[in-house]
Amino acid sequence: MNNPVITLGEYSDKASLEEKCVMAPKFDDNGLIPAVAMDAETKEPLMLAYMNKQSLLMTLELGEAVYYSRSRQEIWHKGATSGHTQKVKEIRTDCDQDALIIYVEQLGAGACHTGRNSCFYRKVNLDDGKNPAALSFTKSELTFDPNIVYRNK
Repeated sequence: MNNPVITLGEYSDKASLEEKCVMAPKFDDNGLIPAVAMDAETKEPLMLAYMNKQSLLMTLELGEAVYYSRSRQEIWHKGATSGHTQKVKEIRTDCDQDALIIYVEQLGAGACHTGRNSCFYRKVNLDDGKNPAALSFTKSELTFDPNIVYRNK
């Protein structure tokens, strides 16, 4: 049995967009929408990426996170190289459908290409008065060796 083809609604007027139960994402001028991947269990932010229409539809169809790499200008199935895939548990959109939160089960050692579980491993020191603003590590330990995982990149 074939799975039905998933489609998206058309982005229309703001009022109907905010109240209708149709997914009609508002992509930016480059055809992208920001997507924050968060751990479905802990609610920890894992990474920020972008999706285009094709990668969003692939995500909906596969049940795994698929993004669009702005630097490589190509579709990026998270974990295709590292094996650290993201199983989608829930997708939320904001009121005007121009941003996404993707709750995922992070499979494998981590989400960040630096070898950490999360790309958000530093915080801004708000009260130290330094210029430029200083960062400190919230988590410095690596969960995998990126030199081994990405050796062919």
